[in-house]
Amino acid sequence: MNLPCLPARPIKNRLLAGFPTDDLAQLIQHLEPVTLPKRQVLYEVGESLEHIYFIDEGVASVMTMMENGASSEVGMVGPEGLIGAAALLGGKLSAQHVVMRLPGRGHHIAASDCKSAFDKSPRVRSVLLRFIEDLLNLSSQTAGCNRLHSVEHRIARWLLMASDRVGSNVLPLTQAFLAATLGIRRSGISETASALQRSRLIRYRRGEITIIDRAGLETIACECYAVDQRRLGTAT
Repeated sequence: MNLPCLPARPIKNRLLAGFPTDDLAQLIQHLEPVTLPKRQVLYEVGESLEHIYFIDEGVASVMTMMENGASSEVGMVGPEGLIGAAALLGGKLSAQHVVMRLPGRGHHIAASDCKSAFDKSPRVRSVLLRFIEDLLNLSSQTAGCNRLHSVEHRIARWLLMASDRVGSNVLPLTQAFLAATLGIRRSGISETASALQRSRLIRYRRGEITIIDRAGLETIACECYAVDQRRLGTAT
């Protein structure tokens, strides 16, 4: 009996971990480890969906781009998910700009190979469709949050969501990067970050934000954070 080779790095992605052993064994031969540095663009708008990325570590932002260059995050994906889900539903081109906000690593697979497993295995399809549903719900929640909640609420929510996905309270972020992610003016990010720092909820140093009072920051975050906790299964 020929057994599939194990991947070069351990798989930490929750979707892959949720596949039955025999289905995962079929996919392992197609998975390739990738390093995902900060600011790496996984997909541009209109780019062909050639690969699907399963994230083991790090955070990717799914961004909606406007004609004038303005952007806003509509989805966040970490080790709980994948990038390129549209390919599983028959999509050929990316409708969003996807960029790594926090560095990490993972595995990628040719979209055609993943689509084949998705089509053939009801168990694989069930796992991936649950994630796609979660991603759609997150996008809807984010749209409402962007429209209805304050800058302070949104920043607190984003920092907590990112922290949950990387398993650390230290986030290598600049204010400019956070402004681009949330579609907020740099001045608004600066003012809010300063207020959170004065309240001793976070510490900001150039290129790094540290959550120092998580419970306090959770009281600032909007209701959308609790929804995300339930989605990730991290609610207490």
